[in-house]
Amino acid sequence: MMLLMLAGTVVGLVMGLTGAGGGILAVPALVYSQGWTMQQAMPVALLAVTIGAMIGAVEGFTKNLVRYRAAFLMALAGSFPTWLGIRIAKHLSQTWLMGGFACVLLFVALRLYWQVRTHSSDDDHKKCLAQVNRNTGRFDWNIKSASVIASIGGLAGLSSGLLGVGGGFIIVPMLRHFTNISVHGAVATSLFVISLVGTMGVGMAVANGADLPLWSSVLFSVTTVIGTIVARKIAARLPTKVVQSVFILLLLGVAGSMLVRVIF
Repeated sequence: MMLLMLAGTVVGLVMGLTGAGGGILAVPALVYSQGWTMQQAMPVALLAVTIGAMIGAVEGFTKNLVRYRAAFLMALAGSFPTWLGIRIAKHLSQTWLMGGFACVLLFVALRLYWQVRTHSSDDDHKKCLAQVNRNTGRFDWNIKSASVIASIGGLAGLSSGLLGVGGGFIIVPMLRHFTNISVHGAVATSLFVISLVGTMGVGMAVANGADLPLWSSVLFSVTTVIGTIVARKIAARLPTKVVQSVFILLLLGVAGSMLVRVIF
């Protein structure tokens, strides 16, 4: 029980600080601490991440950081891919799921490492395809910007259903890469999308027969929420590169341990 509480708190802290990584860490945390399979861990992880993201999103709304139109578009675009991912996951073996999950972790870690090394400032976006108007604080909407944001939502939805994660590890890096949204804006918007997509994902998972053990789900969700609240209080005081560097090390450690389990 203590391992479950510790895991939930760590997941909440990482998600609150980065807007990503909650689900990525929640699934293996439940697999290791409870001895569950990936299929058993996914719905519980997604429930906890969704509730934690809701708390973080509310805080983002109070500071006018959430780009809610973009968030709703991403959530809508991710609805069918979420259902598709859930259906695919039911037909994959434990080995394939765990191996694929580890590969995703490695890719995200390398992508974030590259961003830390090459990103010099919040306004340095050479491949900016969707613009946030500096005067209004909102996206300038056109076919190109809508297509980019919808595509991000579709990928996030697929990851939510297939891997039992909220999709923040896709949303935050891609928003930062393809738009000129600020770091804090990307995190807050990501948390809102995760809460929307995650809610759909939990509902679909339950409808497809997923089991949500009551006490484990409640305890893991509550500690995740506590971790998220604490993290959002200190997020503004920490340098972005420090947070990302810690996150990268966590991803590499989890990915390595999962690959060892798959191979041996």
